Amino acid sequence: DAKARAVARLALARHYPVAYPVPMRQFFYMPFEHSEDLGDQELCCALFEGCDDPENLKYALAHRDIVARFGRFPHRNEVLGRASTGEELDYLRNAERFGQ
Repeated sequence: DAKARAVARLALARHYPVAYPVPMRQFFYMPFEHSEDLGDQELCCALFEGCDDPENLKYALAHRDIVARFGRFPHRNEVLGRASTGEELDYLRNAERFGQ
């Protein structure tokens, strides 16, 4: 994850995404959407806001809201050996899981 974000940041700094059609730009932004850092999530939302793609923006906002609420993605807890809080367990019972 850290390596993917570093490469994505370098690509942004060099303005690589603008060289591609909007549908392909999402691949430069996905490392930020999958980060558990709220700053990365905010960046991702800002990037998708500039793409005029409501569907991708919807998912970026949903991911950001999860990290803003919990500070992490609760659906990763088990695989990462993290204990889930009661609130996270309640959330996971009915949460959209983004393919997990």
